[in-house]
Amino acid sequence: MKLGNRFMRSATHDTSADKSGAVTDKSISIYKSLGEGDIGLIVSGYAFVSAHGQAFQGQYGAHTDEMLPGLRRMVEVVHSGGGKIALQIVHAGRAGLYAPYLKDKGIVSLAPSKLKGSKFPHREMTSDEIEAIIKDFGAAAARAREAGFDAVQLHGAHGYLMSQFLSPLTNKRTDIWGGSPENRRRFHLEVVREVRRRVGHDFPLLIKFGIMDDAPGGTILSQGIDTAREMIAAGIDAVEVSFGIGGDFMQRVVGKEAAPDNESPWFRERAAALKAAVSVPVSLVGGIRSFNMAQTILNAGEADIISMCRPFIREPQLIKRWQAGDRRPARCITCGQCQNLLVGRQDVLDSYCWQEFRSKGASGVPEILW
Repeated sequence: MKLGNRFMRSATHDTSADKSGAVTDKSISIYKSLGEGDIGLIVSGYAFVSAHGQAFQGQYGAHTDEMLPGLRRMVEVVHSGGGKIALQIVHAGRAGLYAPYLKDKGIVSLAPSKLKGSKFPHREMTSDEIEAIIKDFGAAAARAREAGFDAVQLHGAHGYLMSQFLSPLTNKRTDIWGGSPENRRRFHLEVVREVRRRVGHDFPLLIKFGIMDDAPGGTILSQGIDTAREMIAAGIDAVEVSFGIGGDFMQRVVGKEAAPDNESPWFRERAAALKAAVSVPVSLVGGIRSFNMAQTILNAGEADIISMCRPFIREPQLIKRWQAGDRRPARCITCGQCQNLLVGRQDVLDSYCWQEFRSKGASGVPEILW
């Protein structure tokens, strides 16, 4: 896959899917703007591989063939603008916050282990369920290829199912899926192998990878690098570096407004360590807001691709602006208020950026709908 530049739109949950997970006209509007923005690679928002793998309302589905028409529309609108797009496929595991609202359909959250005191209702998966979810990943990837996506990205970060298997904090199993680091990474490797079996060896397979945990007793960086090496040997083509089980990580970084002269990419050292250890492209996400910082990271050999999320919520045309010579930093100030999109209030959704919403004279906190 040849990209027009080294910028990547990191997967961003936009709450625009309908209740079934299908792409809507609102989704198409979002991806039309992104596709016309000269971004090297666009990664879709979260697309769940199984009905019990959904995390929030409004997320895309890749779990049935009924999703294919909408996914094709998403691909077509990005391609018509000259962009390329990967479908991110995910299972939430115990972080399936939406699952309690699907109990009437017999859907519950599944996890590698049952954790006491967890605020997320869940139960431990059986071996058969683990094998079934591995096949669900493969089937979702096959749908991505059938729909015309240029690549597929596994979501192996942010405390979702793949992170839960890798981390000793959330994987307490004593069978072949838990215990040693080798057993805890088995799920990752089997997912990669199954996806490769379904899409072939000529289709780009990426992963957003929580290379280490940000909580005591979790996965350490060297173990994450070892897992990355094994995944690459099994068929991963590129790695986007992020966090795994976060502890209070997001609370420490989200909501801190970023000054252009005080830019601090969150995972810079982790990406540099991985890049020194592997030969596939490495992308860095988190806290990058300026062209100068992006160029500095590339010049230092710390990453191959610059990945951004919230800057493209505020400015889908950011890269086009930089290419035209206006190199002022992104207008996004890292306020974190775009997370209010998760509650689904329509007037916020239509604005898509909290700062834009406030600029129109609106105020207040959106009420939670579910």
